Amino acid sequence: MQAHANFFPLGNADTARLDLADGRKILIDYAAMRDKDDDDDQRCDLPETLRRDLDKAGCDYFDAVCITHTDTDHCKGFGEFFWLDHAACYQGKDRIKIKELWVPAAAILEDNLKDDARIVRAEARHRLRQGKGIRVFSRPERLKAWMDAEGIDFKSRKHLIVDAGKLIPGYALTGPERVEFFVHCPFGWRQDENTVVDRNEDSIVMQATFIEGDRKTRLLLASDVNYETLSAIVQVTRKHGNEDRLAWDLMKLPHHCSYKSLGLERGTDETVPDPDVKWLFENQRQPGSDIVSPSWPIPAKASKADNDVQPPHRQAANYHRRITGAHDGEFIVTMEYPSKSSPKPFAYKITAFGFALVLSAPMVAGTAAAASPRAG
Repeated sequence: MQAHANFFPLGNADTARLDLADGRKILIDYAAMRDKDDDDDQRCDLPETLRRDLDKAGCDYFDAVCITHTDTDHCKGFGEFFWLDHAACYQGKDRIKIKELWVPAAAILEDNLKDDARIVRAEARHRLRQGKGIRVFSRPERLKAWMDAEGIDFKSRKHLIVDAGKLIPGYALTGPERVEFFVHCPFGWRQDENTVVDRNEDSIVMQATFIEGDRKTRLLLASDVNYETLSAIVQVTRKHGNEDRLAWDLMKLPHHCSYKSLGLERGTDETVPDPDVKWLFENQRQPGSDIVSPSWPIPAKASKADNDVQPPHRQAANYHRRITGAHDGEFIVTMEYPSKSSPKPFAYKITAFGFALVLSAPMVAGTAAAASPRAG
């Protein structure tokens, strides 16, 4: 079977599902944002949509669930949807199981968490204590200190920790899954320098490389990092001669099309990117590459939303649209696609000729025909 990357219209929130060639399913973030009491809420019913897909596949679990960081727009509803090992109150026949939970070290170390963020932390800590069903990304000294204080043998859990610059174990281009994941962030050394946990900048950023036939298709999942972190990723990657690890055919845009993921200033009509970020977005994108913005519709110039502090920012979108058009790609906003009146989940199919946009995700009956594949 062929792999798919699925995206969901959730407003300014993130969820993506990767369906691998060997049938495994990986969920990147979980944010059930739709208000069920509001008939006009056009955000998708995420739990229903995901359950329908799992039922079709004949399973009640995800092979991996990655919570890139514990902001609400990346983990809302986590405690209601998933079967969790740390407490019986989160267990029941209708809950979806997680074979392997992926979290940044910050999700374990941060104090004073509330709601679903606290539940993610509790589950991650429990699995780390048990020594199974968990991957922790980066190992700052504070993680080792926390484990020592908890009586957890660091050496016996070291194989569960994935540092920046490494591949996630269990996935290979030569295996039946035909994909590998290269981790770019978080940086353990920077977490040691910070006096407090910075969720966005200590979140998980990775490149997924798929292969079909002889064709590689690369998906860059950029979480919510700002331009300074993207710049640091670029500098470290280039220093080690790993520029190919920042090549991309598909980009999950960071932070809901915020100008802060491009540069210091929003700009009047177009955000001017930081030089390293410009290199990432312009030099590393492949011909025909697409950008997916998980966000509300881009505001019109001089509209009320255009003055909002929160993203999406029109100026950032103008930059992305311009350079995407110059590379024969598409800039797709999840809450605008395929139409403003009826946003729907959509997917990219990974083919031997590149990726192909599918107008409705494979879980929906009667999917529209895929667009012609584009070489990457």
